[in-house]
Amino acid sequence: MPDRTAGLSAAAHRAQQFLETLDARPVAARVDAGGVRDELGGPLPERGEDPDAVIEALATGADPGLVASAGPRHFGFVIGGALPAALAADWLVSAWDQCAAFHSLSPAAAAIEEITSAWTLELFGLPAHAGVGFVTGGQGANTTCLAAARHKVLAAAGWNVEDDGLIGAPPVHILCGEQAHATIYTALRQLGLGANTAIRVAADDQGRMRPDALRDALAATTGPTIVCAQAGNVATGAFDAFEPIADACAERGAWLHVDGAFGLWAAAAPSLRHLTKGVERADSWAVDAHKWLNAPYDGAMAVVADADAHVAAMSLAGPYLVVDPGQRDNTNFVPESSRRARAVPIYAALRSLGRTGLAELIERNCAQARRMAQRLQTIPGVRILNDVVLNQVLVQLPDGDDANRAAVDAIQRDGTCWLGGTTWNGRYVLRVSVANWATTDDDIDRSADAITSAVQAISSR
Repeated sequence: MPDRTAGLSAAAHRAQQFLETLDARPVAARVDAGGVRDELGGPLPERGEDPDAVIEALATGADPGLVASAGPRHFGFVIGGALPAALAADWLVSAWDQCAAFHSLSPAAAAIEEITSAWTLELFGLPAHAGVGFVTGGQGANTTCLAAARHKVLAAAGWNVEDDGLIGAPPVHILCGEQAHATIYTALRQLGLGANTAIRVAADDQGRMRPDALRDALAATTGPTIVCAQAGNVATGAFDAFEPIADACAERGAWLHVDGAFGLWAAAAPSLRHLTKGVERADSWAVDAHKWLNAPYDGAMAVVADADAHVAAMSLAGPYLVVDPGQRDNTNFVPESSRRARAVPIYAALRSLGRTGLAELIERNCAQARRMAQRLQTIPGVRILNDVVLNQVLVQLPDGDDANRAAVDAIQRDGTCWLGGTTWNGRYVLRVSVANWATTDDDIDRSADAITSAVQAISSR
C-alpha cells in the first residue's frame, strides 16, 4: 500500500525552517528565475523519486528565489503575511483535497463558505442577503461582480446576455474614477465590455472620484450603466465619497460597484469605519482576504447585494451534475467549477483574530504607516505626497524620477525591506504599503533607517 503521508514530515520541517528564519532573511530574492531553473530543471526523471527526496530538492532549489513577502518588512504592492491559524488551515485544505464546487462533493466546504460569508457581511456592514463567492483575488472579485452588474443592467433593458451574448445588445456605459485599479479594466476586457470604453471620471489630488464630475458624466449617458468606485486607492489609500456617489447612481438607476480590495477592511476597524460611510449602499463589492486579513494566497470575496443576479451570471448546470436541493453549491457564485476550498483559511483567519483582533491589526498597520511617513519626511527634500489616511505612503525624493528609481533599486538590493515604485501625477515615486500582521514598530524603524541610508547615498553622488 502507498504511504499517504510520504513527504509530509519533510515538507513540515522545511516549512518550519523557512518560517523560523523569515523575519531575519533578506526580503528580496537572491537569484532570478534562471538561478532556480538551474537547480530544479533538467530532463524529467525516467523513474519516480522518493517523496522526501523530492521535497528536500524542491525546498533547497527554490529557497534562493523566494521573496520574503510573507515577512514583516515587505512593503511592496499590498501584501499581507499568513496568520498561523490560516496557514495551518490551508494545509488541511490540501490534505482534505475537497472539490469545493458542489455540496454533494463536500458538505463541509459548503457549510464553511456559508459561515464565512455571514461573518464577512456582518463585519463590513453589508446586506445579510448578499451573495458571496470565494474567488482567487481582486481580479476575480471585480470580474465576478461586474459580470453580475452586466447581467442586471442588461436584463433591465430587456436583454439576456447569458443566453444571447453581447452582439446586438444595448450598449453598457461604464464610468470609473480616473484612478481606478487596473483589474477593473482587465475585467471589462474579459467580460466583452472593452477596456477602453470606460468613461474616466475626474479625481481629486488624492485619487478620489469627484462626485460632481460623476453627476455630469451620468447626465450625459442613457441606457444600461455601471459605476465603479473605490475603497482604498492603491497609491494613496484614499476612499471615494460613497454617499453622494450612491445618490447619483440611485437617481440615474446605475449599478454601483466598489473595488475595496484592501480598503474595505477599514469597515471592520472602529477608528477607520467613517472612511467607508455609505459603502453599504453599493450593489457589489470586491475585497481580498490575502491582503489585509492575512490569509494565504489565494483568497478573495466577490459580494453582490442581488444574489439572484450573482447566481444568474455565474451558475453552472448539467444533467451529469449532482445537485442537493436546498443546499449551497459554491460553484454558482464564482467563475470556476473545480476549485479548492479556499474559504477554509479565511474562516480560520477570522476566527483566530476575532472582531477585536482584526480591528487591532488594521489600526496598528495604519499607525505604522503614519510612523513611516513621519520618519521619512525628516529626510531633507523628501515629500510625503498623500494624506496618510490608511496604510499607504507615497514618497517623493528631491532629485527627480531617476533618483526615485535608483532609490527603489538600492532599497530592494539592500534587503532590509522591500518597496516598489509607482507613477503619481506624472512623477515616479516610492510607494510603501503596510499590511502584515507580524510587522512591528521596530520593523518600521529599521526599514526607515535603510530607506534613509539609500536616499542619502543617492543624493551624495
